[in-house]
Amino acid sequence: MVTFGIEEEFLLIDPLSGMPAARAAELSGKLAETSALVTTASAEFLASQLETSTIVCESLEQAADALLLSRAHIAEAASASGVGVALTGAAPLIPEPPAEITQSGRYLLMGEVTGAVAGEHYLNGTHIHVGIPDREDRVAALNRIRPWLATLAALSANSPFWRGRDSSFSSWRLIHYRRWSVQGCPPYFADAADYDRRLEHLLATDVVLDAGHIGWAARLSQQYPTLEVRVGDAQLEAQDSVLLAALVRGLVTTVLREPEASPTDPEMHDAALWQAARYGLDAHLMGLDGVSSPAQAQLDTLLAYIRPALEDAGDLPYVVHGLERLHRTGTGAARQRAAVAQAGWSGLTDLFRRSLAAA
Repeated sequence: MVTFGIEEEFLLIDPLSGMPAARAAELSGKLAETSALVTTASAEFLASQLETSTIVCESLEQAADALLLSRAHIAEAASASGVGVALTGAAPLIPEPPAEITQSGRYLLMGEVTGAVAGEHYLNGTHIHVGIPDREDRVAALNRIRPWLATLAALSANSPFWRGRDSSFSSWRLIHYRRWSVQGCPPYFADAADYDRRLEHLLATDVVLDAGHIGWAARLSQQYPTLEVRVGDAQLEAQDSVLLAALVRGLVTTVLREPEASPTDPEMHDAALWQAARYGLDAHLMGLDGVSSPAQAQLDTLLAYIRPALEDAGDLPYVVHGLERLHRTGTGAARQRAAVAQAGWSGLTDLFRRSLAAA
């Protein structure tokens, strides 16, 4: 069984003003006291960002249980501390002063290097790690999933608001992220040695501190024998994150079963990511041939492509149900917009509260 893990990032906010609240270190300490064996929690780059990581999972049920327990602990700790939790890829409201960076040597140095970019980095993602023991296979999988990253970005888009207004993008996080030194769709690599060589060249510059500073939408993890897919926004509900993980695992499993394909054009993949960030599932997505078609058609193509892998893992019913739910309710971005249209910013806060506890 191909193993996987899920990292979720959360934005802590003041429940009255809706502004980011630099309380992640405090909450991560409280979460550590719960002694949860299925996730770990820590402060992220900004002092208002909290990150959780599941244990290595073999099944979607195991991952769902881990996320639900983790989110229940977060809700309890946040409530006890008088803190709100925003389940979104980009902060709807931000203050004028630069963001407070978590007090660690690495993060402080990263903030110094990136300047004003760090000062507005109120961005949160969902990262899926898929276990691939062989490094050459990890690079091969990274190459082959590149044409599908935009589809994954579109279905996980959940950051429409920025600075108190609608950005007109479904994933403002993906657009905002383009300001970092190394980001976007990863390039094509000849093999693992080529990956290592080019990574070494980047690390020799003065604009990339370490491998964790590489912001590609997918990359090799330096800490684990995994391929890390980072294209998804933070998700509203646990089941949204599990659906994304199921699709990523199914995709990685599928591409590793197929022969090596010819390198595809990176500029087309970057354009496709921009298109996905702009429209989510509300318009067109770029297919493997570079031609735009209705988003639902691209989702159908992805499902057909990975169906055998999903069937082998027993994940097909969950994925079919999840995609049907996504078709009914819309992406996280669509749900956020609907909440604001119905009840203003208080409606958005209520959506976040209900989503954190949703089973």
